[in-house]
Amino acid sequence: MVISVKVKFGSDKREIEKIDETNYIVFLKERPVKGKANKEMLQLLEKYFNKNAKIISGKTLSKKLVKIE
Repeated sequence: MVISVKVKFGSDKREIEKIDETNYIVFLKERPVKGKANKEMLQLLEKYFNKNAKIISGKTLSKKLVKIE
C-alpha cells in the first residue's frame, strides 16, 4: 500500500491524522534536520500500521509518498 503523507514539523504533539484511505497528516516534534524528522515519521507510521514503512519520494519535502509493507 502506498500512502501520501503531509508532515507538520515542530508540533507539540506526535500523532497521525487520517484524512482518507491514502492521505494522512503526521505531526512531529522533530525539525527536518539530518533525517531526524523522517526517522520519527517512519517510527510513528510503523507503530500505527504495525508494518514496515519506507519513503518512496519526497525525502526532503513536507509531502511524501510512503510505502507500507
